Amino acid sequence: MEKKRIFISIHYMELGGAEISLIGLLQAIDYSHYDIDLFIHSHRGELLNYIPKEVNLLPEIVEYTQIECPMMDTLMNGFWGILFGRLKAKWLHHKFLKNRDKNESAAGLQYVAKCISPFLPSLYKFGKYDLAISFLTPHNYVLDKVLAKKKICWIHTDYTKVIINVDEEFPTWSAYDNIISISPDVTKSFLQIFPTLKHKIIEIGNILSPNFVRNRAEEFDAHMELKSRKKDINYITILSIGRFSYPKNFDNIPDICRRINSMIKIQNSKLKVHWFLIGYGSDEQLIRYSIHEADMEDDVIILGKKSNPYPYIKACDIYVQPSRYEGNSVTVREAQMLYKPVVVTDYPTAKSQIQNGLDGLIVPMDNEGCAHGIADFIANISLREKIKKYLKTHDYGNVMEIEKLYQLI
Repeated sequence: MEKKRIFISIHYMELGGAEISLIGLLQAIDYSHYDIDLFIHSHRGELLNYIPKEVNLLPEIVEYTQIECPMMDTLMNGFWGILFGRLKAKWLHHKFLKNRDKNESAAGLQYVAKCISPFLPSLYKFGKYDLAISFLTPHNYVLDKVLAKKKICWIHTDYTKVIINVDEEFPTWSAYDNIISISPDVTKSFLQIFPTLKHKIIEIGNILSPNFVRNRAEEFDAHMELKSRKKDINYITILSIGRFSYPKNFDNIPDICRRINSMIKIQNSKLKVHWFLIGYGSDEQLIRYSIHEADMEDDVIILGKKSNPYPYIKACDIYVQPSRYEGNSVTVREAQMLYKPVVVTDYPTAKSQIQNGLDGLIVPMDNEGCAHGIADFIANISLREKIKKYLKTHDYGNVMEIEKLYQLI
């Protein structure tokens, strides 16, 4: 039987939930029946090393590398059309944001895609595909530039928590044959914004392999790096992983940590929390400022970008996802695969991933409530042990989700 051809597009392979989810999908595919061409706008990111050898990584096309690089580089490289498009998109986005919260805006991506797409070369030279996948927004590029019998795109976030220009985005979403949602709650939030697209939605969970996560967790021992620098004090180590950006809420971690330490000091004067952050992003300076303002330099430690975060998850006592909103957190599921007690804030999609008190804990979103919830969890050793025991007896892998993708071809 002739193999089916699948085209997949993504921006880059930096550490992130969507990128890790794509690695899981690529590892699950049956390459005896499918040929995969992976088009990455810019060949950068630690996860490039984990692309399966069976995948055909298409060559980098210089115009596509200009989409997210500094505009000065685009100018120096002589891509005048793309530069004009990005400047126009910036102006349109600024105009759209008038009287709106820029922190929660995702509208800029769509403006950029619409304005620069005419200046990007066609990808027809790679031939016709049975299926083309746009794995991250904006989805214009696969729609405009790829030749395929069928096209699908992915939703990774809670659409009720981001600001978009509905009129601008609707034509793109509606042009796809199917829209893939990663969870029921993500579907629900998306349909609140685009109710007429219900017939296009298919749910495929983030594909993750427990064996992959556990094997990588054994590559080195991170305990020494997380070990307390003050040997006369007992520490609980908390870990959070994510992009340093508004949705992840890491800027509030120093204040939450300060409150936790004040609370547990009353119960145990020798116990303290050390909270480690793995990630990178535009909010790093804001997070560092928040650490300084809360006087938490000794207790909230930025570890930065790590190509393999799993040994750190294995080494921590509690994994916390303090997000303002999530689609379906990949790192939460990975922490559960490593049998770690997980705490998440009560963002709208939290209950679709955590069974409160059974395989994790959901705490209030506000800093005081979050701190109280975590402090109580630290004190409740029996609950933490109960959760770990539950995690060890349940399989959080979902490789069979790939069958849903096959059915679309």
